[in-house]
Amino acid sequence: MLKIVILGTGNLAKHLYTAFLKADDVDVVQVIGRNVKELQQFSKHSTITTDFDAIADADVYLISVKDDAIGEVSKYLSNKKGIVAHTSGAIDMNTLQSGKKAVFYPLQTFTKDKEVDFSNIPICIEADHEKSLNTLKSLAMSISKNVCQIDSEQRKKLHLAAVFVNNFTNYLYSIGEELCLEEGLSFDLLKPLIMETAHKIQTMSPQKAQTGPARRNDIKSMEGHLELLNKKEHITLYKLLSQAIKQAHEKEL
Repeated sequence: MLKIVILGTGNLAKHLYTAFLKADDVDVVQVIGRNVKELQQFSKHSTITTDFDAIADADVYLISVKDDAIGEVSKYLSNKKGIVAHTSGAIDMNTLQSGKKAVFYPLQTFTKDKEVDFSNIPICIEADHEKSLNTLKSLAMSISKNVCQIDSEQRKKLHLAAVFVNNFTNYLYSIGEELCLEEGLSFDLLKPLIMETAHKIQTMSPQKAQTGPARRNDIKSMEGHLELLNKKEHITLYKLLSQAIKQAHEKEL
């Protein structure tokens, strides 16, 4: 039975906590955080505390806090014998101020009150010792079937890729929703298109799946679109993305 302590009370901490509660070989012995109200959500099955000087002994400590606080929080674990792992995609493993350094990064978007199925979520692990890596692998496999070992530089680039395909794409969805609402249309009309695009790239590369006016250099359509846009930032974004798509496919035009 692996004993773990979770440091943090945010979205990822909550999702990890819920997933580990379902795992047979994992015991979340403690959750630590500064937000008393948020901590109460963990109190049914684990010990909770706001005191970072009263951290329980465990096999693995998962630091799930804001990126700029990871190094500072890890100092509280400098004398612990267990593995200290942060859960960030963008922070180097050596940011940790502890003995056994590691990373336990679930590659997924986590939103409050939106349940996720961890079984298919890629969990990217890294550790500074082979024994620690094996322990992390066992921990990851207790909740996911998709576990991979990658180093900090690879993970940083992977996180950057995730920002493009998730965060930026979701912002484009919000623009699409705004344009629909301006005309009294439901955003639901676009959802089949969104789903088809997502399904398409399961079997072909995004490069080959690209369609649209910029892909075929349909200047008249693009000019018409620009006339319909009212916000400068939307116009700038439309021009920038259209130009990038054109350049990516210029040999095919």
